[in-house]
Amino acid sequence: MGTLHVNERVQKYRAELRRAGLRPFQIWVRDTRSPDFAEECRRQSRIVAQADRDDTAMQQFMDEALADVDGWTP
Repeated sequence: MGTLHVNERVQKYRAELRRAGLRPFQIWVRDTRSPDFAEECRRQSRIVAQADRDDTAMQQFMDEALADVDGWTP
């Protein structure tokens, strides 16, 4: 039995995943090595925190939803 080249192994692996009912999905995310990564995280966190403070109806909804999951875990 011969050795498969990397491209052939990847192709075979992806074909197996497709047969299992999966499909490829690509997502782009921020580069954590970027010098401005930490500051961007802080900036976005401040925006979310302010939105949470301003949206009391959402907080009430989340509290009610949390109360509704009681007993879901073993």
